[in-house]
Amino acid sequence: MSRVAVVVKGYPRLSETFIAQEILGLERLGVEQLIVSLRHPTDPHVHDMHREIQAEVLYLPEYLEDDPARVAAAERWAGAQPGHAAARAAFEADLARDASDGRHRRWGQACVMAHELPSDITWLHTHYLHTPASVTRYAALIRGMQWSFSAHAKDIWTSEEWELRDKLADAAWGVTCTRLNAEYLNGLADRPDKVELVYHGLDMTRFPPAPAQRPPRDGTADPVRIVSVGRAVEKKGYGVLLEALAALPPALNWRFSHIGGGELLDALKRQADALGLSSRIDWRGALARDTVIEAYADADLFVLPCTIAASGDRDGLPNVLMEAQTMGLACLSTRVSAIPELIDDGETGVLVAPDDSSELAQALARLIEDPALRARLGTRAAEHVRAKFSSQPGIARLAERFRPLVETAAA
Repeated sequence: MSRVAVVVKGYPRLSETFIAQEILGLERLGVEQLIVSLRHPTDPHVHDMHREIQAEVLYLPEYLEDDPARVAAAERWAGAQPGHAAARAAFEADLARDASDGRHRRWGQACVMAHELPSDITWLHTHYLHTPASVTRYAALIRGMQWSFSAHAKDIWTSEEWELRDKLADAAWGVTCTRLNAEYLNGLADRPDKVELVYHGLDMTRFPPAPAQRPPRDGTADPVRIVSVGRAVEKKGYGVLLEALAALPPALNWRFSHIGGGELLDALKRQADALGLSSRIDWRGALARDTVIEAYADADLFVLPCTIAASGDRDGLPNVLMEAQTMGLACLSTRVSAIPELIDDGETGVLVAPDDSSELAQALARLIEDPALRARLGTRAAEHVRAKFSSQPGIARLAERFRPLVETAAA
């Protein structure tokens, strides 16, 4: 049986449940895979679904100096392959426009990947159109193989147009998780149907039923429990959220819990201290999914004030919003990227402008004070997301695309 090599930036990762969900779902539909990871794991926990995945993992050297003998052997082997000239030409054309250490690292990783792929690998598929796609593209050229991709968010919006165009032209096909992404990428592609919209969705079997009823907390005696799940990075908008919390009427009783790690976590804690909020905030760090689900069930309101970072990085359609809605939790977010594809403002949640702490504070106050509104939004959201955003159709579509490719190659 032939296998698909699935290339990822790091594995396993707590923040990439959508990738693990897809790999596991494809396994269950009979698509055998090899996971190729550019980095070793750094998260302190793994999700249950990571333990269920049977695929082997091939770790490439994260930095070429980590294993120079392995890299040198791979580069010697690659130099003798029929596809080396085309791969090297693509690399050098990229290097002329991006003469970075990272570009050299991608070439070395591609040589190792091409050299060490088992003989039963007949197709390459990469998650993300930036670094992993570069490695996959060069390796595919060396091996004379075809490849496809799943594009997500940061990889699209922080990549240069020239690089996206080149990768789109070389790839056989691709999928992406939002309509906004698909329209943008197809506008750059060599044909208008190169990239297909396939929502990640959620494996609903991993979520218990939404609580039948939540306590009618209204910000008077018992504090309204606000939760957010997300990495502490610029695009999540947590600095704006802290400003909004500080602007709430002093008499409102609330408590905020943040779940996730991230490079800005210490800075956010200092900001909370400066705003006098620290006694009302719990910084819980990165947690396993079961604990996150418990936090959804225990909360009254979910907030994720996404924004567009200075680098252009932004969320696509955050899985945590779908997770919170699946648990019947009222959600407050922003009109950024594809979030309006999930949340119908005033019907299945509340949306405000990004980077506007005043509007965010007003929406927070309204939702804190009105448990009936939260209940209505949460109920409608749960019905909508469970009906429209199951992971099964998307995984079935990918299996449909992979099966003939590996079967034909095997034959």
